Amino acid sequence: MRVMIQALLLSIGQLGDKRIVAVFAKSMLVTLAIFAAIGAGLWFGIEYLVATYFAASQSMASLAAAAAFLIALLGAWLLFRVIAIAVIGVFADEVVHAVEAKHYPERFAAARELSFARSAAMGLRSAGRALLVNLALSPLYLILMVTGIGTPIAFFIVNSWLLGRDLVNELSLLASLTVETRPSALAERMRAGILHRREDGPC
Repeated sequence: MRVMIQALLLSIGQLGDKRIVAVFAKSMLVTLAIFAAIGAGLWFGIEYLVATYFAASQSMASLAAAAAFLIALLGAWLLFRVIAIAVIGVFADEVVHAVEAKHYPERFAAARELSFARSAAMGLRSAGRALLVNLALSPLYLILMVTGIGTPIAFFIVNSWLLGRDLVNELSLLASLTVETRPSALAERMRAGILHRREDGPC
């Protein structure tokens, strides 16, 4: 847990870094493009299906398409964060490299790039984990709604923890750790000073 919090805090401390800003900008653009494509697909798809297979008038088909689009908007509001996390996961190695370049320059010099397929797989796992965790905690979110601010605070804490976990997993991969050893092995390496800046040079 401490390692996750440390990874998250290091990233938060560099939110103004142009490389991290670029990652968020790209992620938001891709996320919006995904939802725009889904919305357009639903609109024209439902309109075509209703008009073709249900012999409905064009106005009824358009009405059905509009209803489907509104439902899609509701789904987008609920799933936006999950999809955004998945997209950010694809570019997460850029965040890790930015953090390493500032805080662990000896590791950055020896850093290796993750393949797009592996980054995408990590993004999908992050999204799935975020979806499951937030669905499991949805009763708590509903209960906290009566406080006015409890729900967003709880959501922020939970998803900050998830983001910290994702960053630790990314560091684990870049450090050639296996899935089975993360994040405990990374914690041991950090406690041993392997990932910390040293006066006596790189590891």
